[in-house]
Amino acid sequence: MERKAVVLYSGGLDSTTCLAIATSEGFSPYAVSFAYGQRHSYELRVAKANARRMGALEHLVVEFDLRLMGGSALTAEIDVPKEGVGDAIPVTYVPARNTIFLSFALGWAEVLGAFDIYIGVNALDYSGYPDCRPEYIAAYEAMANLATKAGVEGATLRIHAPLQMLSKADIIRRGAELAHQRLRHLARAAHTFAELVQPLDMPPERRARNRLDAVEAAQVVEDLVDGAAV
Repeated sequence: MERKAVVLYSGGLDSTTCLAIATSEGFSPYAVSFAYGQRHSYELRVAKANARRMGALEHLVVEFDLRLMGGSALTAEIDVPKEGVGDAIPVTYVPARNTIFLSFALGWAEVLGAFDIYIGVNALDYSGYPDCRPEYIAAYEAMANLATKAGVEGATLRIHAPLQMLSKADIIRRGAELAHQRLRHLARAAHTFAELVQPLDMPPERRARNRLDAVEAAQVVEDLVDGAAV
């Protein structure tokens, strides 16, 4: 019997690795991406180009416009402070974004008959985002089992967050270990992170550490690409 999983897929480093992990764990992955009015759409273009190549049986792109509410530097004309924000929740936090994303994924999972959802949140370096914490994922999973037909009828829905305790370098290593044949797509995602996904409101020391991790991760992939038949 086919085991289906819905994977939140942005096209970036974390979600690309998450898609590979879902496949390695025996699931048939169904990728879902979101066009929500974000100011930077490069990753979404990568997602559209790579989802099927990465093994997704279907790729759903959900369109809605969070610019109607604003409240974030990603969805409104809000400046990103270059000096960092310390321990405060950053202006790049999009209100309720992961809750909205997971709700779409949960609805599609019910339609597909899937009981597993993968999301690439990270707790080691979540940049102050409250909806990336382990306790948030656990609470959402509990809610999903209370609020769905599948849950009420006795199925167990699981929210998988396999990257929660991994550094960026560890994430790319994990993806490379799982799918050598996908390395070129993974390398592209790693370079996307290195070049684009460095929020300016991170504290400088964290930003510097992430940049080093990203460079190291990209080099790991390039070395593997050079030594593997892909």
